[in-house]
Amino acid sequence: MSKYNSDGKGPTLRPGDRAEAIDDLITGTVTRIEGGVVTLLTDDGFPMNFEMRELVRISGETPIEISNSEISRLKDEEARSGKRRKPVPRPKERNAPQMEVDLHIEKLSQGYKRLETFEILELQLETAKRQLEFAIRKRIQKVVFIHGVGEGILKEELKYLFNRYEGVRFYDADYQKYGMGATEVYITQQA
Repeated sequence: MSKYNSDGKGPTLRPGDRAEAIDDLITGTVTRIEGGVVTLLTDDGFPMNFEMRELVRISGETPIEISNSEISRLKDEEARSGKRRKPVPRPKERNAPQMEVDLHIEKLSQGYKRLETFEILELQLETAKRQLEFAIRKRIQKVVFIHGVGEGILKEELKYLFNRYEGVRFYDADYQKYGMGATEVYITQQA
């Protein structure tokens, strides 16, 4: 056997060698080589076939050892530098509501079938008020209230409720996600 793969790059693989796929995060042990096709038993226990040029032999490298004092020193350096990376939200996450409140009565009460219409509306509005005040206290900027379409009574009552709060603006929520049955509330926080 040649010292290198058929493409002249890297050492030849043999059964028993540890190998890694070049274009994927797959590692394992070579179990068979037949006609340029290598069978790799992945670390997850699955046999997979690759062409010889798609794999690279990896050595049984010893893991890097770091002492607890070294870890502590690195953490202290990071804390002193003040350069903490904030996670950058992906585009979809930027527009995603931070809080959703589903006001469908079956989500709020198990015994809703025994309630009168005005009691249902009262429970929904009380829940909306409680959740809105919670969002204001916790400085949550965006809340979506899912109210459904129905006859529009709950939606109108919600608008009346939201208008009673300073720094609260509201719009119809994302149509593609909620249809016509949700209202998105923006809360501008006072310093």
